[in-house]
Amino acid sequence: MKYLLPLLTLALVTATAFPASSDSNQIPIGAKDWRVVEQKSGPTNYYKVVDDPTGAFVRGEYQPGMKTTVLGFKVEGDDKSRVRAARWRWRAMTLPQNGDSCGSGTRDSAATVYATWKRGLKWYTLKYVWATNGSKGTVCDSKRNPFVAQDTIILEAGGPTGEWRMESVDLNADFRKHFENGNPNADVPEFQGLGIMTDGDDTKTPSSADYAGFFLVR
Repeated sequence: MKYLLPLLTLALVTATAFPASSDSNQIPIGAKDWRVVEQKSGPTNYYKVVDDPTGAFVRGEYQPGMKTTVLGFKVEGDDKSRVRAARWRWRAMTLPQNGDSCGSGTRDSAATVYATWKRGLKWYTLKYVWATNGSKGTVCDSKRNPFVAQDTIILEAGGPTGEWRMESVDLNADFRKHFENGNPNADVPEFQGLGIMTDGDDTKTPSSADYAGFFLVR
């Protein structure tokens, strides 16, 4: 399950369905706010919400033989044109053995966060990954055609596992960097939402990670 494509149009939860954050410039995404994207997922939902004294989080635990499953959160209304950044916490628990997010036939990651935009019929996706191998900041697995543009970005690589790490991404800047040749004045299309995925289907090895603390920033 490597393409996000119209995945987020199928997610059932919208940003307007939840109480507003105390900060009006932020949209919180709670652990219970994610939904399986049915048409892009296998029959097994291998994600669960874990209640923890420090706050609930989503745990993804992929086992060999499973079909990949993706969770999505869809943005609605005016927020599609207002969201400009995202932040979250994640921790890799089990790295897929010999996973290579930039390789061929081994593109498994303990944790993935998708960010997606849409202009007309074309979908744009940035795939932020916690890879088994590779160097932070590496961009690879680029796809370009009339309907899809996608890049993979390694945000974290390797261990140690079991440790939370905070990520913060400037969505507008990243879109322009990857899809508009870095033009700071380029228009950014409407933001569709986020997806999360833990997978090991290429390497056929266990893979697991935790996700928490998601905010979209207006």
